[in-house]
Amino acid sequence: MKYKRKHQDSRSRQITMVMLVLVVCVLFIVRLFSLQVLDDTYKDSAESNAFLRKTIYPSRGLIYDRNGKLMVSNQPVYDVMVVLREMANFDTLAFCQVMGITKMDFEERMADIKNRRKNPGYSRYTPQVFIPQISYQDYGLLQEKLFRFPGIFVQQRVARQYTLPCAALQIGSLGEVTQKQLEADAYYKRGDHKGQSGIENQYEEALRGQKGVEILLRDVHGRIKGKYNDGANDVAAVPGKNLTLGIDMELQAYGEKLMQGKMGSIVAIEPKSGQILAMISAPSFDPNLLVGRERSKNYAALSTDPTKPLFNRPVMAQYPPGSTFKLVQALIMQQEGIFTRNTLLPCYDGYYYTRTKKVGCHHHKSPIDLPTSIETSCNAYYCYGMRRMLDERLDKYGTIQGAYNVWRDYVFGMGFGDALGIDYPGEKDGVVYRSSTYDKIYGKRGWKSSTIISISIGQGELLATPLQIANLAAFIANKGYYKIPHLVTMVGNDSIDIAYRTPHKVEIKDKYFDVVIEGMARAVKKGTARFGQIPGIEFCGKTGTAQNPHGDDHSIFMGFAPMDNPQIAISVYVENSGFGATWAVPIASLMIEKYLHRSIDSSRVEIEKRMLEKSFY
Repeated sequence: MKYKRKHQDSRSRQITMVMLVLVVCVLFIVRLFSLQVLDDTYKDSAESNAFLRKTIYPSRGLIYDRNGKLMVSNQPVYDVMVVLREMANFDTLAFCQVMGITKMDFEERMADIKNRRKNPGYSRYTPQVFIPQISYQDYGLLQEKLFRFPGIFVQQRVARQYTLPCAALQIGSLGEVTQKQLEADAYYKRGDHKGQSGIENQYEEALRGQKGVEILLRDVHGRIKGKYNDGANDVAAVPGKNLTLGIDMELQAYGEKLMQGKMGSIVAIEPKSGQILAMISAPSFDPNLLVGRERSKNYAALSTDPTKPLFNRPVMAQYPPGSTFKLVQALIMQQEGIFTRNTLLPCYDGYYYTRTKKVGCHHHKSPIDLPTSIETSCNAYYCYGMRRMLDERLDKYGTIQGAYNVWRDYVFGMGFGDALGIDYPGEKDGVVYRSSTYDKIYGKRGWKSSTIISISIGQGELLATPLQIANLAAFIANKGYYKIPHLVTMVGNDSIDIAYRTPHKVEIKDKYFDVVIEGMARAVKKGTARFGQIPGIEFCGKTGTAQNPHGDDHSIFMGFAPMDNPQIAISVYVENSGFGATWAVPIASLMIEKYLHRSIDSSRVEIEKRMLEKSFY
């Protein structure tokens, strides 16, 4: 028994020792794994003693207009980089003097680099951005004295350069990546730049290319001795893809001049392709303001400007479509058999929807047919049409909700309501209520045409973006289809997505478009848009006035030209300027003439001068 007990005690000690050894081995293996695999510190330390890995930034893709003219190119900029481990015996004051910064600036920048919350990839063994985008002059000054500052080197990258100071919002800008963007995409490192808005943002992956790496060999003192392995391990940068836009740069610049001193927008589209020829948001600004180290300061100033130059009105502003919406009504009412070309309806300076309340109208002859209602922009005509469809066709539609839903489907089919899907970030929807929304407001039996009569003339619970109104002009020019408006036509050598090449059709007979186009042509020849006549160009248009509860009404025009073979469809909004015929019509006609003739006829120089010189703020 005594022998057995001793044997058990010995066995127990052996097991304990084995377990201790195993635990130590496991801890040792875990620690090694942590140091060698999970923690880059020792790897960075070892590699930084022998190598310097320099990121080679690719050339960002260039941007061209539809005629092959260069709009956006690249210029070299330089980042001052630091490797903190190598900054022994560093002369801080001398460095600050060379760079034109204070010692406090130096210390704050160093603190930001070491802050792992702001800079998650921080390592004192790897290069970190100290000052981004110094000028060529500062680079030259530093390069001469770089030998005095161990741990400092300069890395070249590219910044944008613009041929003309226009299309700032459409092109967009580059900016330093945010913390959220760093976490979302491993491609970016602290100090990198990416497209933050506009086309630069929408097509970032194509434009940015792929970074390369250059591996340099150090000696025991940390001095660069040349390329490691004669560059065999270097990775070449891959340039970004060039973009070709549908924008006509000359037309874009001209439109921005016409809109100086005004708030509003111009959108011009090539009807058959959906390519955007010009997209102007006013007021505009010089895109060079958002390049370089002054970007943050300039962006802050633009952000607080009360005229909102950073607000891209063509795709983000929502206005009542006003009388331009009568063209939608004219098409629906014909297709549904409510109007014919020769339907005569009266207008007693408006439409009475109760005994005492009416929708007003300007004075014109009465009764009138459908083309004349477009020519004169008669309100009463379309109020009668809405009443007939919603209140008097229960045999066809069953209920007012059923009739309204048919009407709404047509409206959506013509590009209203939902966002169109332009290749540009931030596009807003329009507003077209559902019948269920009216049911909630008024009750299922509590509303009829007179309750919502204002939508028949593009007011009330209707909102549309300027892009949607220009798209309507393209839809009518094409007699029943549109292609999603888009800015980019080629990405490198690749065509754009098929979604932008696919027609969106609405089943409305061609002959009904002929009636609407006749009315639009008469509006330009002798109606509300007659101030926009262009020598040698027959074009079609429709004026509008969008009510504005915060001030003067907005002036609107939409149309297309030439009448028989449309090459350009356009919408113009001039905020707080009154009737559409006064400002929007002449601006639109000048844009059309500029695009089709490349110059302005001498007979219209005074009109052009008046548009260029007029300011509303």
